[in-house]
Amino acid sequence: MTGSWEARYAAEFFGTLILVLLGNGAVANAFLKNTTGNDDPGLANGGWLLVASGYGLGVMLPAMMFGSISGNHLNPAITIGQAVIGIFPWAHVAPYLIWIWQFLGAIAGQCLILALYWPHYRQTTDNEAVLGTFATSDHANSQLNGFVTEMVGTAVLIFGAMGLYRGMFFHQNIDIANIGVGLLIAAMVISLGSPTGPALNPARDLGPRLVHALLPVPNKGSSHWEYSWVPVVAPIVGAVIGIWIYKIFFGL
Repeated sequence: MTGSWEARYAAEFFGTLILVLLGNGAVANAFLKNTTGNDDPGLANGGWLLVASGYGLGVMLPAMMFGSISGNHLNPAITIGQAVIGIFPWAHVAPYLIWIWQFLGAIAGQCLILALYWPHYRQTTDNEAVLGTFATSDHANSQLNGFVTEMVGTAVLIFGAMGLYRGMFFHQNIDIANIGVGLLIAAMVISLGSPTGPALNPARDLGPRLVHALLPVPNKGSSHWEYSWVPVVAPIVGAVIGIWIYKIFFGL
């Protein structure tokens, strides 16, 4: 990382904004009524592949734009995981985390989606489809299942990302690793998408959920705050587990 701390904070803000804009924007295109991606709320017309592509590109492109400046965390779970094993300074964890830069970036990205898709929100009467364009939920009505899904998914994501960025094959071309991480995110959404969404990132879920709760979103139902702790706590636990497993077997 070569940027000043101020530049790193800005990179995390704009990077998370782009992540949410492209990721949840793809969900809106797939779920909302009368969009080009879907005539009806739901997953028809290849919607889940559309969503996976949005999130994959939403991670890959900011990594290419800001990776050399901030390390492109875009995710409080990654920041905490790296601090736990000593490769990110604890002194900068608080200002780097959800309640300042990543969190605000996620909120800003979601507000842009709401503005762009406003006519389609007005036409979509399915409350759950509307919420799905903001935040995740426990589709099996099991917070335990949601926790396990988010924890395991984030552990695999962090383990894979550590391998891609630190593997010998990519030392001379970091953008190949960035493409690999984008593909990894897309694969995670495709493979683990059914149970929860998934979030794999506290900022990506909590920021947009707050927008859903506070703004006059057309046809919105409950924000399901009873579930909101799962996509916050489980990814942090999973990130610590994934990064420790990598360190134990392959070092840093």
